[in-house]
Amino acid sequence: MTSTSAQQLFDSAEVSALRHDLALALRAAAHHGLGEGICNHFSVAIPGEQGWFLLNPRGLMWSEVAAADIVIVDARGERIAGRHDVEPTAMFIHAAIHRIAKKRCVLHSHMPYATALTLTGQCGLDTTLSQNAMRFHGRVALDRKYNGLALDAREGERIGHAMAEKNVLFLGNHGVVVGGERIDHAYDDLYYLERACAAEVLARSTGLGLSPVDADVAARVARQVQQERLQSELFFAALRRSLPETR
Repeated sequence: MTSTSAQQLFDSAEVSALRHDLALALRAAAHHGLGEGICNHFSVAIPGEQGWFLLNPRGLMWSEVAAADIVIVDARGERIAGRHDVEPTAMFIHAAIHRIAKKRCVLHSHMPYATALTLTGQCGLDTTLSQNAMRFHGRVALDRKYNGLALDAREGERIGHAMAEKNVLFLGNHGVVVGGERIDHAYDDLYYLERACAAEVLARSTGLGLSPVDADVAARVARQVQQERLQSELFFAALRRSLPETR
């Protein structure tokens, strides 16, 4: 694709709407304390463009990202549209998860409480504890093997395979990845994942015994949440009203 046609795609109504949604998800994550400096990335695949996806750029705080800052990355990890550079680990992790795990939207974060659980022998969330945790029952994968920064295609592919058919991946000693078909649904999952992890960390810190529910109850709650996602869409609409672009 030529630079002119790439820019036309960047400016198209469909991609523009996705850029605005992705930028909003980043600002919301910053607002909710889910970011970490200028690290971590959110991405969304561009429909009809094999292996191409939108990604937040290198060097910007999530709180300052506007739709115009989002870049287009091709299947080789090369930026083909947008005015900012791309951070290397983002190319390897996100390209592989889009391709291998078949996730349209990929949100990677080092958010505090979820990351804290990746440092434990359990590695991830107990989905039979809080109601927020139960929404993830049967949807979580664990990748206990930490191999350092994802600076090559092999590490990204290993992470992509580890996510498999699940929507949430806990990366041992690292952070989490949330995947989904829609940005609003994926962001809702990211937000409530951190809330669930925070509740578990706090409950365990009391030293008191925990009270998990039966697995069949947790599975029923997970189905209930997945069958009715209007709440996720209303939440994202409220964030759009609350966190408008400032530039």
